[in-house]
Amino acid sequence: MTDLPYRPCVGVMLINDAGLIFAGQRLDSNAAAWQMPQGGIDDGEKPREAAIRELWEETGITDDLVKFVAKTEGWVTYDLPPELLGKVWGGKYRGQKQKWFLYRFKGRDDQVKIATDHPEFSEWRWIGAEEMVEKIVPFKRAVYEAVIAEFRDHLS
Repeated sequence: MTDLPYRPCVGVMLINDAGLIFAGQRLDSNAAAWQMPQGGIDDGEKPREAAIRELWEETGITDDLVKFVAKTEGWVTYDLPPELLGKVWGGKYRGQKQKWFLYRFKGRDDQVKIATDHPEFSEWRWIGAEEMVEKIVPFKRAVYEAVIAEFRDHLS
């Protein structure tokens, strides 16, 4: 199955004025799995459009509440672990290739609404970069390390 393609995807690192990162605890995980907003790119959609759509779908945050800061230079990939390969995304992908976008949150915490039409998170909070890396599922850890390293200068 390693000849399968990567699923095109975007990720959003949302930071507040203190340089802390939005982290949501996944609803569909038995473990304490925390992550940043992310999701697939729809047909005909540009990555930056997908990033804003995913941010809204997962957090209720609209584009007027964020300011674009940066994006990753290239795509970051990860492979699914063997126990998930062939089971998620209809078995069509080996993992994801992600374009990451950094946005600064200009709103108030009470404007974050994770109780969306299709909720992905049970709770959320602002955390530091090191804690974000610790809280992500292990098979995505290298992605988070790479993204944080690329955006590090903007996290203060």
